[in-house]
Amino acid sequence: MQEHSVSAQQLCVSLGVDPNRGLTEREVRRRQEEYGKNALRGKKETGVLARFFAQFKDFMILILLLAAAVSFVTARIHGEEGYTDSVVILGIVILNAVIGTIQETKAQNALRALRALSAPHACVLRDGRQIRVAAEDLVPGDILRVQSGDRIGADARILDAVSATAQESALTGESEPAEKHAGILAEDCPAADRKNMLFAATELLTGHCTAVVCRTGMQTEIGKIAGMIDREQTPKTPLQIKLAKVSRVLGAGALGICGVIFLLGVWRHVPILESFLLSVSLAVAAIPEGLPAIVTVVLSLGVQRMAKRGAILTSLPAVETLGSATVICSDKTGTLTQNRMTVVRTLNADGKADLQTLSMAALCCNAVRDGKTFSGEPTEKALLRAAGEQASFDALRKAAPRIAELPFDSVRKRMSTLHRAGNDFLQITKGAPDVLLPLCSRCRTDGGDLPLTQEMRRRLDEQNRAMAADALRVLAVACRRQQGETIEENDLTFLGFVALRDPPRPETADAVADCKRAGIVPVMITGDHAVTATAVGRRIGICGAEGTVLTGSEIEAMDDEALQNAVENSRIFARVTPEHKVRIVRAFRARGEVVAMTGDGVNDAPALKAADIGCAMGRGGTDVAKGAADMILSDDNFATIVDAVAEGRGIYDNIRKAVHFLLSSNIGEILVVLAATIFALPAPLLPIQLLWVNLVTDSLPALALGTEPRDADCMRRPPLPPDAGFFSGGLALDIVLEGFLVGTVTLLAFLAGQRLGSVALGRTMAFSTLSFSEILYAVSMRSPQPIRRAGLRTNKRMLWAAPLCILLQSAVLTVPVLRTLFQTVPLHGAALLHTVLLSALPFAALEAFKLVRTEKTPRRLVGFVGRLPGSALRRRRRAE
Repeated sequence: MQEHSVSAQQLCVSLGVDPNRGLTEREVRRRQEEYGKNALRGKKETGVLARFFAQFKDFMILILLLAAAVSFVTARIHGEEGYTDSVVILGIVILNAVIGTIQETKAQNALRALRALSAPHACVLRDGRQIRVAAEDLVPGDILRVQSGDRIGADARILDAVSATAQESALTGESEPAEKHAGILAEDCPAADRKNMLFAATELLTGHCTAVVCRTGMQTEIGKIAGMIDREQTPKTPLQIKLAKVSRVLGAGALGICGVIFLLGVWRHVPILESFLLSVSLAVAAIPEGLPAIVTVVLSLGVQRMAKRGAILTSLPAVETLGSATVICSDKTGTLTQNRMTVVRTLNADGKADLQTLSMAALCCNAVRDGKTFSGEPTEKALLRAAGEQASFDALRKAAPRIAELPFDSVRKRMSTLHRAGNDFLQITKGAPDVLLPLCSRCRTDGGDLPLTQEMRRRLDEQNRAMAADALRVLAVACRRQQGETIEENDLTFLGFVALRDPPRPETADAVADCKRAGIVPVMITGDHAVTATAVGRRIGICGAEGTVLTGSEIEAMDDEALQNAVENSRIFARVTPEHKVRIVRAFRARGEVVAMTGDGVNDAPALKAADIGCAMGRGGTDVAKGAADMILSDDNFATIVDAVAEGRGIYDNIRKAVHFLLSSNIGEILVVLAATIFALPAPLLPIQLLWVNLVTDSLPALALGTEPRDADCMRRPPLPPDAGFFSGGLALDIVLEGFLVGTVTLLAFLAGQRLGSVALGRTMAFSTLSFSEILYAVSMRSPQPIRRAGLRTNKRMLWAAPLCILLQSAVLTVPVLRTLFQTVPLHGAALLHTVLLSALPFAALEAFKLVRTEKTPRRLVGFVGRLPGSALRRRRRAE
């Protein structure tokens, strides 16, 4: 049985309660044992330590732990006293574990916020007495007495109501207060239309009512949302998925090559310890130890930049996810619109703008003004705010003080006030046009008060329909002069219409246009009516004139596969429930889209968590929405999302540059060790030298690459396809070729050093060449443009990172203590010259390649060749 579809008397009988006396204390105790506390429940929260240690199951973390073990074993075998490298790697592991722990705390915070929304107390009728009890002690069958301003403690069916309206926007998504009555509704009526129900965690704005509790705890509408939040799994970000694949490939490759090298050494009768150390060197070379830390730092810097622009992220990987977004699903009320009713049009019976109609409507209001602050029902606040801008309104209010009122109710759909005006009285009535117009016999025109003919009624109906089709809330205003002090709502004189709307935010239309230029599909998901949603969607550019809309009732009739097909062409989803929002998000994700979801209400929280990235509003958003979101917009500005998307794209590009740089360097190291093994050469690089390169002279330039300013055209290209690999676009080939180049110059330096002196000199030259070449190589990798065009000053961090790395590497070659630790020797004369020249080769080669690849250089090259003596091109031109 649906509570809203039966009479209040039938429901009381089925619940076994006398509405005039309420439940007995004995029955309350019995029902509390049966139904439990009226509180939101969730999964048992795991402790911080349990969440922390669970992070070590990740494959990349295992690889890093292996690297730490390798570093420790190397130090032990060589009798070294310091274990700095092991400590650094373990520090990286712990940092990543802390970040993961913070991310997993979000869902628990969301549930705590939901529990905080529960009303602390409620007035109930028990044993014929009205008492005040804790909201958690309510049971089905309790008779509630609710006054304006009260927070509702449970879902309850209204028994009687007087001028009652409730603010349910956070739950249903509707900006307008919901009118409440005790009537019977259809069984399939959605929650947003259940005018005979009060819902837990909402607030009664006006009037008072008596209701019987029918659902408590997790059975309430707010409880269902809490259950969805608890069940919903936060999806991994695209970056997390791609880096996990990279780590698996690197780990498997490193272990495989290490095994081959070890077995090859044993087959060649190389001592076991030596073979083990060689395979250890290769493992260290293959694992980019600094990669997780670099990614974390780059994301953190992005978070700081975005915070300055009003976007606060609770999850570091969410920065990059925004850059990958292909669909942005946005709530309407308070997100795309201002959630502030505003008068946009006043028309008299002649269809002309009319300030008198507005002033009369404002007189017939209970909203209150205190300086610049307005309080009361949103529509009445809008009327008072608009009329207050006219100097004549204050004079009119003083000249016509109110002496009586017939308040608004959901049956009459109108409100009347009586004012003293000189020697007689002025009655003003405002309400729904379809209700008020039949009560009017005359209308006020420029030519005076005239009888209201059928032709005039037809014209007024057309005006009303036209404004309603434009998603305006239309009020009709009428009056009558009279001698008596009794309010009689008949024989009225029609004054005009006042049209209001919740206007879009000024910047929203431009933000939507930016999204479309960037290849992102903007989608509106709202609990409001389809007509209102379509009008707003057209106004801000989300949909065209046809306004493709999918309603909640249509979604209800679809299975998941049908919905996945329907979302392809739907851009507005209206009259939807929290369950529908989650299904819509899932449908887009099932189509391979990366979905960002924005919202501010409790009803948005499950979808915020289900999306790839959830964006909550900081000012107007509820704590529940903020707790479930990955990003909070502190300025409640939809346009900030577009800035965040651009920042996310720039960060992804920078992370890709850093990974490109690190992996090409690591491949170069692998090739050096592998080539030495194949050709039975001494190890060109020691494990501690490789660790130094990976953790210091590679990591600092990689960090600088991660702070490169974003490309100015990043929002003029479509997002990367969600299924595009991290190494798409030829990146894998670039990494291999550039790694081969770095490895070649390093091996040549080792061979040159052997010829010039000794294995120790060769290792020192290889170590230095590897470090210096990668530092210069990082400077060139900043941009696909040649360095003379890209410039050096646009990235200040690279300006100090490169010299600092050169200084640190020079210290390893010159400071006696460090020379002993890293087993290096001084470089002089020919050895130093060889090292400098070989180190510059990768930089020169990459710059030359960029010059050839740019558009103008090939033309210049062709022109130059054509001018050479004996050129076939020159002879052909002469012949022409």
